[in-house]
Amino acid sequence: MTSNLRRYVLTVILALAGGFAGAALWSASGMADKRTEAFLLGTPDLLPRMAEAYERDQGAARLAEAGGAVTTPFPGAVLGNPQGTVTLVEFTDYACGYCRQSQAIVEQLIARNPDLKVVIREWPIFEGSDQAARMALAAAKQGKYGAFHNGLYAAGRPTEASIARVAAAAGIDMAAARQFAGSQEASFELARNADLAQKLGFSGTPSWVIDGRTIEGAVPEAALQQAIEEARK
Repeated sequence: MTSNLRRYVLTVILALAGGFAGAALWSASGMADKRTEAFLLGTPDLLPRMAEAYERDQGAARLAEAGGAVTTPFPGAVLGNPQGTVTLVEFTDYACGYCRQSQAIVEQLIARNPDLKVVIREWPIFEGSDQAARMALAAAKQGKYGAFHNGLYAAGRPTEASIARVAAAAGIDMAAARQFAGSQEASFELARNADLAQKLGFSGTPSWVIDGRTIEGAVPEAALQQAIEEARK
């Protein structure tokens, strides 16, 4: 989106939503024209489409700034096809209810799309989720990520007991896992994910990246499936 179009969107929104102040801005913009007004009234979906295009543009710019770090997974923290040609990135938190709901959607997407690689970025932002995220990274180190990730979401909100129980069920070496969970490597990965989330403008989990687009919040399966199909083109 050009800078002129961005100013256009802002001016129109202010004009429509700002009462007298908005009307003054509308007039000052030079667009106080009956033909422009008629056009806008005749195309009520224009502003939402412009706003959506602007958000896509901003997301692409942020992704370009972050580089390939977003789609490069922590070793082992991948679901689906590790060599898949379509990559979906999810920033997630085990204490997030919407993330728990999204886990089933991700599993369905994996089942429907054998070329899908899902990169999970552990981003513990809720109270009590840091321990779960660290154990997940330890599970990834041991090649047990999928079993732990899915098992912990199935267990509900994480607790010290449920984390230990799910880790044991996944076949994780607990002594090695606890040692890694407290390591600088684990801390660095969590800090990096938080930094990436900030750079991408995410305010919470779940948040997604696919094909140069950023998507925030719980998303219906159909919307993610459409994004996957568009990424193939």
